[in-house]
Amino acid sequence: MCHDLLCMDGNKYVHEVSSKNGSASEKKEVLLEDHDPVWLELRHSHIADASERLHDKMTHFVSKNKAAQLQQARAGGELSTRDLQKMVQALPQYTDQIDKLSLHVEIAGKLNVIIREQCLRDVGQLEQDLVFGDAGTKELINFFRTQLGVSRENKLRLLMIYAAINPEKFESDKGTKMMQLAGLSADDMIAVTNMRCLCTDTKKSSGGGFTLKFDVQKKKHAHRKERTTEQSAWALSRFYPVLEELIEQLSKGELPKDEYNCMNDPSPSFHVVPTTTSTSARTSPAHSMRSRRTGGSWARPRGSDDGYSSDSVLKHASSDFQKHGQRIFVFVIGGATRSELRAAHKLSSKLKREVILGSSSLDDPLQFITKLKMMSAEELTLDDLHI
Repeated sequence: MCHDLLCMDGNKYVHEVSSKNGSASEKKEVLLEDHDPVWLELRHSHIADASERLHDKMTHFVSKNKAAQLQQARAGGELSTRDLQKMVQALPQYTDQIDKLSLHVEIAGKLNVIIREQCLRDVGQLEQDLVFGDAGTKELINFFRTQLGVSRENKLRLLMIYAAINPEKFESDKGTKMMQLAGLSADDMIAVTNMRCLCTDTKKSSGGGFTLKFDVQKKKHAHRKERTTEQSAWALSRFYPVLEELIEQLSKGELPKDEYNCMNDPSPSFHVVPTTTSTSARTSPAHSMRSRRTGGSWARPRGSDDGYSSDSVLKHASSDFQKHGQRIFVFVIGGATRSELRAAHKLSSKLKREVILGSSSLDDPLQFITKLKMMSAEELTLDDLHI
């Protein structure tokens, strides 16, 4: 969400901070990377969860510092996260500690404002409903007619999802009518048309069995399967990348070989998942051709006396991998997304195996749309691709 909505330059984020002499605010550049313990802890969290945890951290900080408690007593009543932030900023001896939290309170606040202004709750709800079969043509048309404040890019993304699920709906002049209703240009419709082509079965591929299959073209409504085993406390969390399912199948040895050919059949130990209760798993870990990392300077323990636990994330981030089994390497040709990166991070913990995701690029939505527009019909087939 940070990369999609905050106009970041790579990992660089620019925010405004109050100048030390009390004059006008000044701009400051920060890097949202692994050295920032709060970022490391919250980067894969749902925005609602991250906002709650940031408020808890601010409250905890105040409760552990008498000077902050005195400020709170003067203010009286229950304080918001923003009030707590201003309070601790007035305590110069805690500047270094609170700067880390203040940055992320500001980021979370900006994201929540953008969510409201761009109607992203409604957009996200319809996206999910389309994918899981709870909405269709009628709901999409009604959305375009009533949600006039939604941006052109978000309408385009909705139409791309619809085209991926229902490619037959864009035959004859139906696609043109949808374009006019959404207020999109002919240039925008190139992305929709190419998305439709990508999600059409291309079983003409010769020899390798390598096809563009998104698990969306064979079923009548082409919905994704609901994951009944995983329940989320937050709305708009139903969707998961296809890559997540593929990695789980790979780990279990259930990845379809006709779609993902093996150069050599994996050894039986490849699918062994170590457990904390198995003696044999502890003493005889699965063999790996490459040595496991045992930690680097980026993850060396740091002392923390600021009243919150984010630094502990840095202490254990690398050492956890020492307990993991054989690594899983995944490479995506044509570009991966940060939601897929999040899935790899999540599965590293779930499978007790380090999942390493690589790709020819890491794309945000705008970059993905641009790539689709630049593709020609000849490029939408892998028949002549040699790997």
